[in-house]
Amino acid sequence: MKTCKAIILGATSTVAMSLLLAGCAREISHTETNKVKSDGTVDTKEKTVTQSSDGTVTKTEESKTTRP
Repeated sequence: MKTCKAIILGATSTVAMSLLLAGCAREISHTETNKVKSDGTVDTKEKTVTQSSDGTVTKTEESKTTRP
């Protein structure tokens, strides 16, 4: 019984510590543009800039095209 409690306590501590050390990314900016063409096609472009807890800046761009 004591071994089971020790394993559960160790696993819980490991998960909690990893969450504290990892931190969260902060969204600096987010832009979304939609363009509708004459044939009804919709082009969507999304740009996101995030900053992690260690100061690293990441830029993400995503494009989608929807046809009627």
